[in-house]
Amino acid sequence: MEIAPFLTEHFFARYEFSTPYQLCNSDCETVTVGELLEMAGVAPAALRELALGYTETQGSPAVREAIAAIYTNVGAQEVVELGSPVEGIYLAARALLEPGDEVIVLTPGYDALINLFEHVAGAEQVKRWAFRATATGWALDMAELEGLITPQTRLLVVNFPHNPTGFSPARGRLEALARIVEEHGLWLFCDEMYHGLFHSGTEAIPSAADVTERAVVLSGLSKTYGLPGLRSGWLVIQDEVVRERVLNWKYYTSICPPAPSEFLALAALRAREMLRRRSIVQIEQNLALATAFFERWPDLFVWRPPQAGSTALVEVKVPSVTALAEKLAAEAGVLILPAVTLGGNDGQMRMGFGRAGFGEALTHLERYLRENVARGGE
Repeated sequence: MEIAPFLTEHFFARYEFSTPYQLCNSDCETVTVGELLEMAGVAPAALRELALGYTETQGSPAVREAIAAIYTNVGAQEVVELGSPVEGIYLAARALLEPGDEVIVLTPGYDALINLFEHVAGAEQVKRWAFRATATGWALDMAELEGLITPQTRLLVVNFPHNPTGFSPARGRLEALARIVEEHGLWLFCDEMYHGLFHSGTEAIPSAADVTERAVVLSGLSKTYGLPGLRSGWLVIQDEVVRERVLNWKYYTSICPPAPSEFLALAALRAREMLRRRSIVQIEQNLALATAFFERWPDLFVWRPPQAGSTALVEVKVPSVTALAEKLAAEAGVLILPAVTLGGNDGQMRMGFGRAGFGEALTHLERYLRENVARGGE
């Protein structure tokens, strides 16, 4: 059975490891294994002694206890460790959906949050609930959401903090979303890979798992904590029947988490506040650089500052951002991500603010624009 092309990952497969100056990464600056173990107070010798046998399908009790401590209303038995965060999207789709069920997905969004649900439910069964641009940011229309719900609707898929817009709902809005889910008997799949990355001045909100038991929450160490190479992620599932269905599907995918990833994940969870604060400092430094940059280029960009997370969706006043991205990669070694890969339009790009090389990459972009825009090249 065919599945839609994973456009974002195809794009990065082509450019990520060959383009030196990158402005579109969604993860935060990483650390070495040695640095991580030092932050967590773990002796490197302990890693050498790790046995590489099978691990528990649901995950190590110690790791699940450490994950549960992130939440207010979650126990370790309600956590399912994953072989990779993206696996959790597929497992949830398989566990929650039956033939004929409808899904509502927040867009634009990461490809897997749209394509995997279309693959499982059928593209004709998936409806899009779209962000609306405002003068300074992004907004969601709750009345529009209510209008999309039918008796066949089974699942609402959201992502907060949001990739790519950087939107974060106020707590009252999140609670209103939970009420809609409960009143209509839906399930809420909430991608919280960027949870905890709340910028200065933005209200920190709880996990959806702490707001409604109808939530299935995806999270992990890739974005907020800057450890995508661990491939460490988890689902929080408070409903026992759904959790058992997920575990049954997991036997057919990864079976169990990798032992080295679990070992290092436990170290990361012990050091998670240091990692999180480190990421926020980097993001806010880069956002200051970006704000100054966009103030210098008001005729070329529309800048809607993000509220949370490590990404923003930026309007670019060119005929095609896809064409611009290809030119920048080839001629300047600068990488931007066309938002068409995420279900946006070709007048938008995603920027990422979590990496230490952002400032240098932005300097190279501005140099290219000065040379080419001045000559009418763009």
